[in-house]
Amino acid sequence: MSQEDMISYFDQLDKESKALKQEVLKICWYMRGSISYEEGMMLGYDDRRQINNIIKENLEITKKSGMAFF
Repeated sequence: MSQEDMISYFDQLDKESKALKQEVLKICWYMRGSISYEEGMMLGYDDRRQINNIIKENLEITKKSGMAFF
C-alpha cells in the first residue's frame, strides 16, 4: 500500500469514526439520557439503525401532530 493510499484509508477511518460518534450522541440526546454514551458506543450497527428509524418515525409523528419537541 502506498503512502497516499494509507493516508486516504486513515482519512476515511477518521470520517467514519466521527460519523459514528455523531450518530451515538444523537441517539443519547433523543433518548434523554436513558442510554449513556458508553452504552450507545456498544450498540451494534443494526441496533443503531433501528433506534434511528424509531427516532425518525417519532419526529414525523410529532411534526404532524403539532406537538412541541425539544
